[in-house]
Amino acid sequence: MNALSSFVGAWIALVLFGVVAVLVCIGIVAKLGVASSTAESVSKGSVLTIELSGMIQERETPLDLDYISLITRDVSKPQTLSGLVTAIREAKENKNISAIYLKCGVISAAPATLNALRNALGEFRKSGKKIIAYGDTYTNGSYYVASAADSVFLNPAGALMLQGLGSTSLYYKNLLDKLGVEMQVVKVGTYKSAVEPYILNEMSAPARAQLDTLYGNMWQYIRTGISKDRKKVTAASIDSLISKDFIFIAPAEDNVKAGLVDRLAYERNMDNLIADMLGKDKEKLNFISPQTLVDQTSWGQEYNSKKQIAVLYATGEIVDGGGSGTINYQKLVPIIIKLAENDKVKGMVLRVNSPGGAVFGSKQIADALDYFQSKGKKLAVSMGDYAASGGYWISCCSDKIFADPLTITGSIGIFGLIPNVAGLAEKIGVTPQSVSTNPEADFPALYKPMNEVQQAAMQKYVERGYDEFIKRVSIGRHMDEAKVRKIGEGRVWDAQKAKQIGLVDALGSLQDAIDWVASEEKLGDNWSVSVYPSLESSVWELIPELSNVKMQNALKDALKGDYDDLAVKFIINVLRQKPLQARMPLIEVKMDRSSIF
Repeated sequence: MNALSSFVGAWIALVLFGVVAVLVCIGIVAKLGVASSTAESVSKGSVLTIELSGMIQERETPLDLDYISLITRDVSKPQTLSGLVTAIREAKENKNISAIYLKCGVISAAPATLNALRNALGEFRKSGKKIIAYGDTYTNGSYYVASAADSVFLNPAGALMLQGLGSTSLYYKNLLDKLGVEMQVVKVGTYKSAVEPYILNEMSAPARAQLDTLYGNMWQYIRTGISKDRKKVTAASIDSLISKDFIFIAPAEDNVKAGLVDRLAYERNMDNLIADMLGKDKEKLNFISPQTLVDQTSWGQEYNSKKQIAVLYATGEIVDGGGSGTINYQKLVPIIIKLAENDKVKGMVLRVNSPGGAVFGSKQIADALDYFQSKGKKLAVSMGDYAASGGYWISCCSDKIFADPLTITGSIGIFGLIPNVAGLAEKIGVTPQSVSTNPEADFPALYKPMNEVQQAAMQKYVERGYDEFIKRVSIGRHMDEAKVRKIGEGRVWDAQKAKQIGLVDALGSLQDAIDWVASEEKLGDNWSVSVYPSLESSVWELIPELSNVKMQNALKDALKGDYDDLAVKFIINVLRQKPLQARMPLIEVKMDRSSIF
C-alpha cells in the first residue's frame, strides 16, 4: 500500500507540475506576444540599433526554460547571428535606413560568429551608409566587430579590454578520484585531447601545441582585420599595445592616442553626435531594432516556393536523443529524407555548428545526407563556429565546403570513454551483483574495470571506427587515405589552414554557400530560401530533468561538501554519454577570454 500511495502521489505531483508549468508558459507566451505586437515603424532616416552585448546564438531556438524562470517569468530571447545578419542585409537595401548604431559591451560569442557579423557590416558600408559604434566597455569580441565602424566612441570612464585570444580548460582527474570514478579511455590520434580532462591533471604537450598554433593563426587574422579598418594601428602595434602598454587597463584617452578609438563621449551625448553626423535633428532620429527589419522579410520562410534552396541547421552536440541545443539524429534524419524527396527543394546548404558527439548519430546523419545527394541535388556545407570531429564527419562528403576563416574544424579521430564507478558505488553504499550465461554478458560494465582482453577489444572497436572515418573523408575530399591520416590524428585546425590542407574548399559565409548551390542548380534569379528545422517548444521537455536531482545529490554526498555545482553537472553529462564519441577537445574560444570547459 505504501508503494502504491507513493506511486500515486508522485503522479499527482507530476500532473500538478505540468498544469502549473503550462499555465505559466501561457502567460510567458502572452507576455512575449504583447511585446512583439508593438511594431516599430521604419520612417525615413531611421537608425538600426544593434546591442552588441550578451549572448549571440546561431539561430533562434525554443526557449530554454528552467524552474526559476518559469516561476519568475524572467524570460529573454538571445540575439541570433541569423537575425542580425538578415537585419543588416535588409538595412543595406532599405532606403529609409540611414545608419547602423552599435551599442557595445561584454559579448558572448565565438570568433567565427563575430567575424560573420563583422563581414555583414562590411557589406553594409559599401552602400555608403555610416556605422557608428559606442561602448562603455569594449571586450575583444565587441571591439573586433566595432572596429569595422566609421566612427568608434568610448565612454571617458570606460575601457577597451583588448587582450588577445585564450581559453581555460578544466581538468577533472582529482575530482573523479574523490568521487571514486575511473575513466577508462581508448582512442586513436595523438591530438585527440578531448579525453584528457578525465585522465590528466594538466594539458599534454600535443594538446598545448595544437592550441598554440590554432590561436596564433586566428589572432593573426583578427588583428589584421582590426588594423585594416583602424588605419592608425598595425597588426604588430596591436600586440605591443596589449603586451607592453597594457591597453586593456589604460586610461580611456590612451585608446584615442593609439588610434583604436576616434573620440570619447558619454552615452547621453550620443544622440546629438549621431544626429550631427547624419545631418539630422535629434528629435527626428528613429532608432529601430533588428527584429523590426527581420519581420519585414520573408527570407527563410518560402516553404511553398517551387524553387527552394533548403538551409538545414545542425547546431550543438550530436546526440542519440536530446532536446533543444543539440543535434538529435532521430529528428534531423527524417527532415533530410523529406527534403530529398521534396521536388520543390532543388538543393541544400547544411549549416554546421557542432563540436561533434556520438559516432552512431553522426553515421545516421551522414547516411541521410548521402541519400539526399543520390537524388541529384547539390549539397553544400556552411561551417559556423565549429564543425569538428562528428561535425566534420557529416560535412566531408558534401559537394562543397564553405567555412568562416575563424571556424574550428578537423579533429578527425574517435575515442571511447567507459567510466568505472565501482569506487562511487562503494561510497554511496551500493553493492552490484551479477549473474550471466557468458563472461562478457555485462561488458562494458560501469561497476568494474576492464581487463586486458576487454581493453584490447575496445581499442580494436575504436580503431575500426577511425578507419571508417578516414575512408569517408578520403572519398568525400578526393584525398589519399595516407594524407588524411597525416592531417587527422584528432587535430583541430583553423579554417584558413584547413583550406590549405584540403579539408575546406572555400572561405565564405552562409550566403556564399547558398549562392553557390543556386548557381550549380542553374536556378537563375527566381529562387527562394527555406530554413529547417522549424522551431518547436514544449514544457514537457523540462519534466525529465527532475530525475537529475537525485543523481546530483548522490554525487554531492560522495564528495562530502568538497564540490562545485558546475563540475557535478559536468560529470553527470559524461556518465550519460555513449561510449564511442567523435568529439573535438573540450575547448571554446571566447573573444572576451572567459574560462570555458
